[in-house]
Amino acid sequence: MATKGNMTLRIEPELKKQAADLFQSLGMDLSTATGIFYRQALRYHGLPFEVRLDEPNDITYAAMKAAENDEDMHGPFDSVADMMEALNA
Repeated sequence: MATKGNMTLRIEPELKKQAADLFQSLGMDLSTATGIFYRQALRYHGLPFEVRLDEPNDITYAAMKAAENDEDMHGPFDSVADMMEALNA
């Protein structure tokens, strides 16, 4: 068996707990999951998943364009109720 070294990661406690629970349900611990991540990164020569900015889809873009031309959709509104009424019109 290969000699293993130690690594220290700084991570939020709740994120660590959620990840540990997930990996436990998959039959592994955090160390094993981290090792899998590194092996996949080496295999892909980068991150083993897509990293991108969230972008609105075509339906959202169409709604945004329609809202640009809608006089009733521009504020300022006097109240949240007035804004919601304009949104629901």
